[in-house]
Amino acid sequence: MVGSLSAQALPVLRQLSSDEFLSGAEIARRLGCSRATVHNALRSAQSAGLVVHAVHGRGYRLAEPVSWLDAERLAPELTRLGITSRLFDQLPSTNAFMLQWVAGDVPFRAPPRALAVAEWQTQGRGRRGRDWHAGLGGGLTFSFLWRSARPAAQLSGLSLAVGAVLVRGLQDLGLSAARVKWPNDIQVGGAKLAGVLIELASDRLASDVLAPSTAVIGIGINVSGAAALTDRVGQAATDLQTYLGRIDRNDLLLTLAAALNAGLARFESEGFAAFQDAWHVCHAQQGQPVCMLLNGHETVCGVALGVDAQGALLLETASGIRAFHSGEVSLREAVP
Repeated sequence: MVGSLSAQALPVLRQLSSDEFLSGAEIARRLGCSRATVHNALRSAQSAGLVVHAVHGRGYRLAEPVSWLDAERLAPELTRLGITSRLFDQLPSTNAFMLQWVAGDVPFRAPPRALAVAEWQTQGRGRRGRDWHAGLGGGLTFSFLWRSARPAAQLSGLSLAVGAVLVRGLQDLGLSAARVKWPNDIQVGGAKLAGVLIELASDRLASDVLAPSTAVIGIGINVSGAAALTDRVGQAATDLQTYLGRIDRNDLLLTLAAALNAGLARFESEGFAAFQDAWHVCHAQQGQPVCMLLNGHETVCGVALGVDAQGALLLETASGIRAFHSGEVSLREAVP
C-alpha cells in the first residue's frame, strides 16, 4: 500500500515541464490557490516517487518529461472503439473500482466494454495477492471491463490470451523482445515489464453459473523508472523507456486498448484456440528447464513444453508430462 496524493498534487504537476522553471506564485495564481498549497502538493508528489527540482528564486520544474493522461484526447478515441472510459487522478485500485461498478455500487450500470485508468493507485494489486508498484508518472495502470456471452466455465485460457495480445501490441510499438511468462506476465530479457490481474464478476441479476460472465482485466506496465522498482519489489524489472525511448502514455493506452478490444472479440468467437500458437511463439521459457513451486513448498522441475487447450502449462518431468493450472503455482527458471 502506498500513500495518497494531496488533492492539488496533479493539478499543480500538470503546470510544470522539464524545460523551464515555474514559480510557486505563478502556479498558485493559475490555480487560484495559496503558495503553501503548491508547496504541499509538490511534497506529496515527491513522496510518490516523482522527482521535482526546486531552485530558490526560480521555482520548480520536473526532472524528467511526463506524459500526463489526457481525458479530452482519450475519451473520443475510446468511444470510437465502443469503450466507455473513466479517467481518475487517484484511485485505490482500478480493478476494485470496476468490480464495484459491476456490482452496482457506482450510480449507473457498467456498460459491455469499459476502461478505467488512474494516474495514481494507492492499493494497486497484482496476482496472488501481491501489491503492484509504479512511480507517479512512470507507469500505466488501467482496467478493462469486458462482458462475455460465455459462462465462466468457458473462459479457460482468457488470461493467456490477454498476455499474447499485450505482447503483440508491444511488438507493434517496436518492442520485438517482449515475451510472456506463464500465465501472463510480460518480460523482456527475463525482467518484468508488465503484469495482468483478471478477476471475474457477475451482475446481481445474473447468478446462474451458466449466465454470461464479466471479466475485469487489470494491467500495469512500467513505462519508466524500473531501476527503483527492482530494488523495491526484489525482482528484476524493466521499462518501455529503456527500449523505446520516451513514449506518450496516451498513445500506449490507446494502442493496447484497441488490441484488447479486438483480441477479446476474437476470444469471444473462437476461445483460447485462436491464441494458442501465438502464445507459444512468445513464451519466454518455451523448451527451457524450469521449476514449478506448488502451494508455496513443493517443487517440480522439468522442461516447459507450452500450454494445452485450456491454458494449463505442460511440464515434461522425470515422471512424465504434468499439467499445471494458473493460480496454483509460480514459475522459477531452473538453476543449471
